[in-house]
Amino acid sequence: MDLTALLLSRLQFAFTISFHIIFPSFSIGVAAWLTVLEALYLATGRPAYRQVFEFWLKIFGVIFGLGVVTGIVMAFEFGTNWSELSRRTGDIQGVLISYETFTAFALEASFFGIVVFGRARVRPWFYLFSTAMVSLGTSLSAFWIMANNSWMQVPIGYAIENGTYVPTDWASIIFSPVLWVRFPHMLLASYLTGAFCVAATGAWYLLREEFTTEGQIMLRMGLYLAAILVPLQLFFGHLTGDYVHHYQPVKFAAIEGRWHDEQPASEVLIGLPDAASETNRYAISVPILGSLIGSLSFDSKEVGLTDFPPQDRPPVLIPFLSFRIMVGCGLALLALAWIGSYLSFRRRLECNRLLLWATFFSFPLPFIAILTGWFTAEVGRQPWTVYGLMRTSEAVTPFLTARAALISLLLFCSLYGFLFVFGTYYVHRLLRIGPVDRLVLPPVDAIPSRPMSVVGDPLAATPHRVPAQRG
Repeated sequence: MDLTALLLSRLQFAFTISFHIIFPSFSIGVAAWLTVLEALYLATGRPAYRQVFEFWLKIFGVIFGLGVVTGIVMAFEFGTNWSELSRRTGDIQGVLISYETFTAFALEASFFGIVVFGRARVRPWFYLFSTAMVSLGTSLSAFWIMANNSWMQVPIGYAIENGTYVPTDWASIIFSPVLWVRFPHMLLASYLTGAFCVAATGAWYLLREEFTTEGQIMLRMGLYLAAILVPLQLFFGHLTGDYVHHYQPVKFAAIEGRWHDEQPASEVLIGLPDAASETNRYAISVPILGSLIGSLSFDSKEVGLTDFPPQDRPPVLIPFLSFRIMVGCGLALLALAWIGSYLSFRRRLECNRLLLWATFFSFPLPFIAILTGWFTAEVGRQPWTVYGLMRTSEAVTPFLTARAALISLLLFCSLYGFLFVFGTYYVHRLLRIGPVDRLVLPPVDAIPSRPMSVVGDPLAATPHRVPAQRG
């Protein structure tokens, strides 16, 4: 095995998955937001809801496309860089990944066509149903990915036959208690990402004093939703920590920066882990709090990293710091959502420019929290690819060379960099244009039985525009 090829393969997969996760986490939240907007439009008939829906539908389309393009690559990487992992776990992981395509992607892609092109061709209730199906499809996609990753974190329902892992109990795999803690945690993170991006956009429009009606809808609904979801997210985050504490004690010790057994255990709020001396430099700790967090007890014994062989310990610095960044982002978002919701209830939100600026600049925080959460989970799992069964060094393609891994890494970095610049530029243009008042409708002669009529006559194909409306 080429150790350089292994390192480059790890960097490549870390880069591609970190880049990719930005887009589905955003699109899951926006898809749910679109469903709520369409339901409100049907219930109230208020044109502003329709304006905001059409505006965010364009952004969702761009993000959805970027998510598909950047996600396809990872499936190929299992074969090119991690063939041993695919060979030995393919009977389980291959099935779970294929379920995402056959159920989630097929569902969201099919109904997305209706959402984009079918408003004038289907009944309003079916259009709402189609929007909800797109949202369900994005959530199902996250479910199957989390099912696959959760099996790698805590493998259950399998047997070993001729060196490969085969499923023996699909119910245990799909209904794993670990999955049903981690999946809601990821889903809520995506909803919060959408909520704060929407709220930040609304704050931006109010600061610029344009699209005020639509901006108020975005700002208030985004903050109200976040005020409810952030406490739920913190609760499921605690449950996720419980599974790590129970199933992966060495990861939990790395996250806590706990080198030696402690009873009762203190909680290291911040510090700089030093693996060479097996201690934390510049540490600020709170006595007893570590036992309370780990076991809900004031005197429990918590294990340290020195209880495990050095070759079985994860790199401590990354999970230690990334976990604290994630928690810090969550607490900042909680404060912003609650203060903003209170001011909105008191009708003072739009006048508080300081909070509007804070809301506008908050949009990167959910993405940072998601990325650091993944860093905590994945780096903390090392040196295992399938926890306790297969080391990362055993999963890499045996004949992979460092040269091939380096070329593919540079290629992906260049391609993804271009996609990021293009996607950011295009979304920024859509944001600058804003939720314009003109709604583009198909020609009157474009009926479901004659879909090609929209391109038959150039004059007939000229879009009809609805006069400007304000909600």
